[in-house]
Amino acid sequence: MKILIIEDEFELLIAISNYLIKENYICELANNFITADEKLTIYEYDIILLDITLPDGNGLDLIKTIKKYNSNAGVIIISAKNSLDDKINGLDLGADDYLTKPFHLSELNSRVKAVIRRRRFDGNNILKFNEISINEDSKSVIINEIEITLTKKEYDLLLYFLINRNRVLTKEAIAEHLWGDNIDSTDSFDFIYTHLNNLRRKIKEAGGKDYIKMLYGMGYKFTDE
Repeated sequence: MKILIIEDEFELLIAISNYLIKENYICELANNFITADEKLTIYEYDIILLDITLPDGNGLDLIKTIKKYNSNAGVIIISAKNSLDDKINGLDLGADDYLTKPFHLSELNSRVKAVIRRRRFDGNNILKFNEISINEDSKSVIINEIEITLTKKEYDLLLYFLINRNRVLTKEAIAEHLWGDNIDSTDSFDFIYTHLNNLRRKIKEAGGKDYIKMLYGMGYKFTDE
């Protein structure tokens, strides 16, 4: 799961990022409106943490960009303003939750998980597809009632495929989602093949089907069609 943290207070920005990275999220950072707007138009995210008081703009205006380019992303507003009007405006614009500063990072983490469950897991913590079952809380994968052991990248890759099943995913999109926007400096995406092959092998060894289809010149699709 990939999170964009939009926050102009540097110490808080780093604290949130460090905490969520330890919770196995991929985090990207933006400390102003312009940077956030640019990232939102280029990259995809699962969750966006949005400070509405930014030095160069109103964070609420970014929700329009989010809905246009990241319509599937969950949005949690984090703000020093305990304003009912701001809260109502943010929720009316499409935010999923509103958290007033100061807050405990553990509470923020719980709210992130809740939004992910609602948006990606139909309100549950388990995502199922035929014989495959993923428990997002325990990060475990069960295939035909057999728990398989995956590396973090293999787990993230399988989860990304399941959430986006029946969608064509380019190699660039897969790499960027799993490694963040630093992947832009990479000349080759050959390392993706290694993770794909290892994931396929482990699924087959547990008696699962190979749902990962390569579409020449386009990318990959996770489907049983």
